[in-house]
Amino acid sequence: MSFPEGFLWGAATAAYQVEGAANEDGRGPSIWDTFSHTPGRVYRGDTGDVACDHYHRVEEDLDLMAEIGLKAYRFSVAWPRVQPEGSGPANQKGLDFYRRLVAGLRERSIEPMLTLYHWDLPQALEDRGGWTSRQTSERFAEYAALVYEALSDSVSYWITLNEPWVAAWMGYGLGVHAPGHRNSEKALSATHHLLLGHALALEAMRSSGNGNRLGVTLNLSPVRAASAETADAEAARRVDGNANRLYLDPLFRGSYPQDVLEHYRNTSDFSFVREGDLQRIAAPIDFLGVNYYMCHTIRAEAGGGARELPIGMRFSDLGAETVLPEGVRTTAMGWPVEPDGLTEILVRVKEEYRDLPVFVTENGCAIYDYVDPEGEVNDFERVSYLREHFRAAQAAIERGVDLRGYMVWSLLDNFEWAEGYSKRFGLVFVDYGTRRRIPKDSARWYAEVIRRGDLEG
Repeated sequence: MSFPEGFLWGAATAAYQVEGAANEDGRGPSIWDTFSHTPGRVYRGDTGDVACDHYHRVEEDLDLMAEIGLKAYRFSVAWPRVQPEGSGPANQKGLDFYRRLVAGLRERSIEPMLTLYHWDLPQALEDRGGWTSRQTSERFAEYAALVYEALSDSVSYWITLNEPWVAAWMGYGLGVHAPGHRNSEKALSATHHLLLGHALALEAMRSSGNGNRLGVTLNLSPVRAASAETADAEAARRVDGNANRLYLDPLFRGSYPQDVLEHYRNTSDFSFVREGDLQRIAAPIDFLGVNYYMCHTIRAEAGGGARELPIGMRFSDLGAETVLPEGVRTTAMGWPVEPDGLTEILVRVKEEYRDLPVFVTENGCAIYDYVDPEGEVNDFERVSYLREHFRAAQAAIERGVDLRGYMVWSLLDNFEWAEGYSKRFGLVFVDYGTRRRIPKDSARWYAEVIRRGDLEG
């Protein structure tokens, strides 16, 4: 079970989930500041105001990464920390934080992997339409150019967007993420403008002539019908169109899926798609990031009696619902554990879309972690989960997938969006009262995998 030489074993975080310092050094408010401070939006009213205090504890966290032996670290830049209003000149104090972070990674021989957008849109842009506005795509390209100018000499891997499906559908369609809208037409418009923002950012960064590797991260999931019934198969196809092909097709084929357009013909006239947009969106990328957490088992919406996944895994206006397959164990999020889905989706990208370098940019699980009387965190369930998924990644490599690295979600327990601090995904336990870090058993196990380069022993 060895992995290729030079394989980038890493971990990932996102700015709003770990940084804190929400009102320091010129940072402006994001949609997640607004959303989390709105009563009833986030579990128990939790916010990211302090989070893991990574902004002030960055040296400690860098040392933890080195202790684990990470070869790469995927982090996101907070747009409102760089441009408090979403436009205009860069806030130098904001950029300086990321310069310190990247310098610290380089000093420890850890490869930085930078994500430009992980859902923390400046509130000022949302006030002008957010991702339903074409102007936000244009502002995103300007922001990307500012960050690229500051860090392109020291960061080789650049990811434009993290999970545009989540940003569009959970934020604008289902309303369970910021900015909290519940409108499918807005979600479709947001989808297009996120993808257009990706394209414009690529153009802005490539115009510098720097030869860095540029890509995008999608959350992808195999979609399986719950039965052989025609209604379930049709529902599964609609979900696949919404969750996977609505993003893969424009990026790799320069078009939106015809069946998806037909399904939403009474929802939107797609007038936000202008001539030339899709050709720009389909510009070649240097790598694809894949975030994988689960398969979707789908039945035609029937209502009542089914074991449904949490609201975040429902699909807007598709006449479909997710169900848990019998006998499949779940994580603390209620998500099914099906490692073979990772192999399946990686092979699908290669065979149906493009054979290009791929990174697993997120994979991990929430479990009910606690500190035992000896001061340890024995998260054997996470070790088992990761071992199974690493084997699934190896199976994809054996089937010809050009997999270059694997970022475990997450380095630290952190603010888990609408779930607040109630769910723990980290390799490192965070005592939120004191911000003390305690490496879990999974961190030590992962350190051995990285050291050996395989899963044996």
